[in-house]
Amino acid sequence: MSWQARVARFVGLNLTRPSLARQRDPRAARAHFERMARRFCRLPPRSLLLEAEEGGVPGLWISNQPQDDGVILYFHGGAYLMGSPRTHAALAASLAQRTGTRVFVAGYRLAPEHPFPAAFEDALAAYDGLVRRGHRPESIVLGGDSAGGGLALALLGHLCREGRVPAGLFAFSPWTDLTFSGASLVTNASRDQVLPAHRLTETRAQILGGARPADADDPRLSPLYAIFPAAPPVLILAAETEILRDDAQRMRGRLPGAEIRIAGDLPHVWPMLHGWLPEADDTLDHTARFILSCLRPAAES
Repeated sequence: MSWQARVARFVGLNLTRPSLARQRDPRAARAHFERMARRFCRLPPRSLLLEAEEGGVPGLWISNQPQDDGVILYFHGGAYLMGSPRTHAALAASLAQRTGTRVFVAGYRLAPEHPFPAAFEDALAAYDGLVRRGHRPESIVLGGDSAGGGLALALLGHLCREGRVPAGLFAFSPWTDLTFSGASLVTNASRDQVLPAHRLTETRAQILGGARPADADDPRLSPLYAIFPAAPPVLILAAETEILRDDAQRMRGRLPGAEIRIAGDLPHVWPMLHGWLPEADDTLDHTARFILSCLRPAAES
């Protein structure tokens, strides 16, 4: 573990997680997330941001010296309650810089104002919008983190079942099981540097709105219960000590061909700390190589 990771662990356990545990108002949590992203997440040089809509879904197109026609459709994290294309612009720009690929970060609707399945509907609309614009499925890579990683996987399951398979998918610390059946929700409750496990039931109620907790196994919300016929290459990454570790590991049962990497004692969605945390930069370098490997067949055809 790098010294930066040790610092991140101290800050997470003593500041970040306690702060999230206290946040009860989604609007206040969103404002706090936006402030933290502006303060700590820096755009790489020469990053270009353009507000746009795809399929009626607002978002940001992000590029950094684009070199090919492939695109990344990225879904931000934030427990379906907070986060935005702006909070994740620096992460998306780092991927754009490493791959020469443009990234569209979708600003899907958030709960509790827009409960399930609003986020999934927007994810599908954004994908369809890219296809209508002329991007072939084999030139689109899906990506996301935390809730956004789960959303990307849910969308992938839907597209696989329809026979409209994209080039690939990557997910950082994805939230894949809102039935809460993973053992790491309990075993890592005191070790997770970011997420307060005791808030998950309350968060799920806000996401579901009027739906029952029994509906949490809907594959549009919990891709652990989806099927993925003829799945493309998939890369899933999570930390050993986070509560969502088993959400990542158990996806192997649904995606036996996926590359699932479990890192050490790192924060939830540690790639957001790129440029400061060496482990984050290493992970993004590996993810960039994976993205390019997914897009290479389309470029050669």
